[in-house]
Amino acid sequence: MELNQSQYVQEDATTTTTRVRCATATAVAVVRQSFQIITTTLLSLLLPLSFLLLARLATAHYLLSVSENHPPPSPVSFIASYLLYSKNPTILHLLVSIISVSSLSNALTGKTMFPGRSPAEPLTRPRLYVSWLFLAVLQLCVGVGIEGTVAAGVEGSNFGQEGSFICRLVFFFGLHEIMLFWRQAVVKPVVDDTIFGGGWRAEGRLEKAVVGLSYGGLWWWRLREEVEALVVVAEVKREMMMGIGVVDFVGWWLYYVAVTVGMVRVVKGLISTAAILTRRRESRPNDEKV
Repeated sequence: MELNQSQYVQEDATTTTTRVRCATATAVAVVRQSFQIITTTLLSLLLPLSFLLLARLATAHYLLSVSENHPPPSPVSFIASYLLYSKNPTILHLLVSIISVSSLSNALTGKTMFPGRSPAEPLTRPRLYVSWLFLAVLQLCVGVGIEGTVAAGVEGSNFGQEGSFICRLVFFFGLHEIMLFWRQAVVKPVVDDTIFGGGWRAEGRLEKAVVGLSYGGLWWWRLREEVEALVVVAEVKREMMMGIGVVDFVGWWLYYVAVTVGMVRVVKGLISTAAILTRRRESRPNDEKV
């Protein structure tokens, strides 16, 4: 009798321990997944924030060119000074150009020159290191650059209301597509490897919804008013016979690369919709015959 009672106590303790371990593992998994969603979303927003910074840099270059008699405000750091007052394209322009052109290539052909990775390809250390490098440099440029523009009082909102609604809408879709490419090629490999120790984790609906809502909020808050400075500054300089610099041209070009990506996305969406409607129409006569 005492033996049976001791066995019952041991089994009860084992069951309790198993339940505690399962509950702990579930809690850890939930915390990991939540942290992964938050981190991936914030790092994904670096791409649209880089376009916001480029628009502010274009505005800063324009203000410096029309007010040569006034000394520029002192920057907060060397990197901010490099981004604000450089007359040549910076490393930020280079990184955003590589990502945007790779996204356009991926949208047109399904292939990309970007040395990141896709879900269909295995994760290798050299590709992971490239993703780390891109992410670290872009995060540094965006963080320090936006801080520098805030300290200098530079905004692009004065140039944000001259574009057409259709062009802004297509740019909205294009920038979102470039952000998703940045997310898949750079952000997810780094975050998944850091949090889960490697391996590709499929995106859930919650993760996609959080990213979309975050991008929409950023667009409504700042991007829709400032990002068109990339185009308007070059047009204003051309009308005033001031001469368009290389930085102005690169900003103008990046804006229309995003517009092109948006047009490709819209056309693909229309083609997919037309194909679905055609299949439904073809299936209706067959259903009626049956």
